[in-house]
Amino acid sequence: MEYSSPPIRTVIARVITDKPVRKTPYQVKGVFMRQYPDLEIIPMMDGTYRNRFLYPRVQIKILNEQVYMIGINEGVDPIVEIAKHLDILDFGNITFQVFDTEVDVKDDQFRPVDRLIRYRLLTPWVALNQTTGSRYRFLNNMERVGFLNRLLGQNIVFLSREMGVELQDKIFTKVNLTSMFPKPVDERNWGAFSGEFRTNFLLPNYLGIGNGITRGYGAVYGMFNPQSFTFDEESLKGQTEDGDDSFSKAMAESELEGVSVEDVPKPKRHKVKQSKPKKSTKKVLSEEFDIEEEEQPMAKKPKKPGRPKKEISNSDDDKFNSPEFHKKQHEL
Repeated sequence: MEYSSPPIRTVIARVITDKPVRKTPYQVKGVFMRQYPDLEIIPMMDGTYRNRFLYPRVQIKILNEQVYMIGINEGVDPIVEIAKHLDILDFGNITFQVFDTEVDVKDDQFRPVDRLIRYRLLTPWVALNQTTGSRYRFLNNMERVGFLNRLLGQNIVFLSREMGVELQDKIFTKVNLTSMFPKPVDERNWGAFSGEFRTNFLLPNYLGIGNGITRGYGAVYGMFNPQSFTFDEESLKGQTEDGDDSFSKAMAESELEGVSVEDVPKPKRHKVKQSKPKKSTKKVLSEEFDIEEEEQPMAKKPKKPGRPKKEISNSDDDKFNSPEFHKKQHEL
């Protein structure tokens, strides 16, 4: 497959500690912000670059009770830097000794390829937001498969566009999910799915797709060598790489969908209303990319007189990466 772009750098850093880490990505980021406030990685996590990046360049995951830091493009060097400083992680109620941090930097792990690659979803893929969830509810099973394939393809096209990768061909996707019924995610009425998918795009391991990326959702793992996969070895025994998966074979399957760049509208940037400055306000990277298929706007109903409704922010993400929010939510 042809594409015109410079190589995209990525990094995976695994933090090896003296005991299992049973914390959330929020809590880990809160520790980083407290212990290393002057390092370059902090603006990547506290929302400073919200208006600059629509996709988080630094992602924190808790996988197999270990801390993983994943970086892409501008996020690579900040992760390499903080990895050199990690010695302890002090959560207040518990402290972890850092024995080592394994850092793996790649220069060409984000690009289209000429075959389908199989990926396992390590954490649920939050495919549906309120808008797409409402549309999904009224589809039959066959339509739902196609709908999710298109959403996944749009996610990948969005990532490519965000990283400056110019696609010359379509992105093909084929989902293989454990259930077509979405699992509700928090108060935002998101819908999440587990399972696997195939696509003709090379994604770095542990990188997040969909919504909720900064919360650890949507982490993927390429099934190049299942023997090296240690998170759920029993369920993967006997599985091998589908190295002979060709387009001629795969395109005969009705579930395979193709998405081109022209099919994907550019994501909408949420406008942050200007207001009087408040104490301890911080913004965070937007998680809802609004890259699903656009709908015709519905006619507005006239407002009824009465008590004005409280304006709801685009997301609680405007505040959740601040140290104060971490402390409030997780009692750091």
